[in-house]
Amino acid sequence: MKKEKLMIVPFLYGAFLSLAITWGYQLEKYDHLELMSIRYLIIWLALSLAIGILVSLSYKLLDNKKAQKSLHTRQHWSYSDTIFFKRIWLILILCQIPVLLAVFPGFFCYDAQDEVNEVLTRTFTTHHPLLHVLLLGGAVAFGHKLTGSYNAGIALYIVFQMIVIDAILAGLLTYLRRKEVKKLVLILFTLFFGFFPTVVMYVLCSCKDGLFSAFLVLTIAFLFQLQDDLEAFTTSRRKKVFFVLSAALMMLFRHNGFYAYLVMIPFMLILYKKAFKKVVVMFIAPVILYLALSAAMSTVLQADSSENQEMLTVPIQQIARAYTYNRDDFTEDDIDALLQYLSEDALSLYTPRVSDLLKSQFDNEAYASDSAGFWKLWFKYFKKYPVTYLNAWFMTSYGMWYPGAVINVYQGNTMFTFTYTDSSYFAYEVELPGERHSFIPVIDAFYRKLSIERFQQNTPVVSLLFSPAFYFWLYMYVACYYARNRKLKACRPLMLMLLVWLTVLLGPTYLVRYAVYLWFGLPLLLMIDTRGKQAL
Repeated sequence: MKKEKLMIVPFLYGAFLSLAITWGYQLEKYDHLELMSIRYLIIWLALSLAIGILVSLSYKLLDNKKAQKSLHTRQHWSYSDTIFFKRIWLILILCQIPVLLAVFPGFFCYDAQDEVNEVLTRTFTTHHPLLHVLLLGGAVAFGHKLTGSYNAGIALYIVFQMIVIDAILAGLLTYLRRKEVKKLVLILFTLFFGFFPTVVMYVLCSCKDGLFSAFLVLTIAFLFQLQDDLEAFTTSRRKKVFFVLSAALMMLFRHNGFYAYLVMIPFMLILYKKAFKKVVVMFIAPVILYLALSAAMSTVLQADSSENQEMLTVPIQQIARAYTYNRDDFTEDDIDALLQYLSEDALSLYTPRVSDLLKSQFDNEAYASDSAGFWKLWFKYFKKYPVTYLNAWFMTSYGMWYPGAVINVYQGNTMFTFTYTDSSYFAYEVELPGERHSFIPVIDAFYRKLSIERFQQNTPVVSLLFSPAFYFWLYMYVACYYARNRKLKACRPLMLMLLVWLTVLLGPTYLVRYAVYLWFGLPLLLMIDTRGKQAL
């Protein structure tokens, strides 16, 4: 018997999206929520209804089998998957090389100097993933030793990363080809990965987020293959090994990847309970490999692991906001207690949209000796100012869920070659010891404009294509479609992406770099298949 559709789902989607729009607008305009505003309540209700109706109508169009077949069709290919993969891989690299030449030696930014200095000074910490520190710092040091130029080392790393990421993206499109996705769709994805600025920025950027995002979407693609044919996947040693390596590398390139994957495991084991013995080792092995390699690198490099501020980003920001706006309500004893962890100078660095400067001044030794004192103080003022705490958290994360957010969290910060004024969409520059030598100045100027001017962020409709929040709601739109049709289990591999996104909400600010996987992962939406041989 055919189950009835859950017609409430489109309206739930509308309610949450309209809430994100309403609250996001308030945070962007006032730096706080207007929770008691009747005007915004009416706007939220009206938007909820309008979006719910539009989404419901769009889902009815998607129900049309002809609409579904417009993306998938049986077609003849005159060459193998291997040749297709190699061609797409080469095309992507060729598309991106002109940009690399324009911004030569590449985008060397976002903690790049700090990571390289760890290698050059042989002084390591676990603040940055050690695997990335060794790869980036090692490449820069090797290039400099070989040629006498730091630029050569930076370019060496960027080219290596470009080859790896483009190989993964080509692999995603090759899998779509096997799933009989139309040639036109594959061509559009190839053009998107080859030319869309946000994708190219992070393929050619030295920060860890590019490789992390690539291995994240690769891991999810393997989960879709597992879902499509559990028996074929679990009996293939090659596929299981690649899955384990991909998941472990994903965790090694970003710490929050580990936490997200760890949370995912029990859910996956429950969902695959009928095939528990076939999947349990495969799901746990990446964690063991990650922990072993992390411990080995930390031990061999004698890395300092005493920092706590990354884990405490949100609480630090919350207590600092409460102190900044309500200092007169703090008792002298509480002020003295707070100053043990954050000095007056540190507290004066509080800015609503980013906690980097503030958290860098956090006294880790004081926290290590009396963490209970910090949490006691935090909880006391949470009870007094819950909305202040909510505002503090939302102000560093709303760009991830409000499509209209202008990413300019670093406004006023002076970097090596410029000062952020209108936009901090992307860091763009080459940090020391590198130096930019553009071979195609017009492309270089275009990427500078995209990075530190509002340009695309102020352009209606176009701005959405550059917004991480827009892509988040796109993924949710697709997931809600399957939920409405009572087939949400078909989307279960995307759980890992959602968990990673949730960890980002606890981060220091909202930047595109923390959500690059939303761009890289778009082909995943066409991997959802309700016909898979699911073991449920």
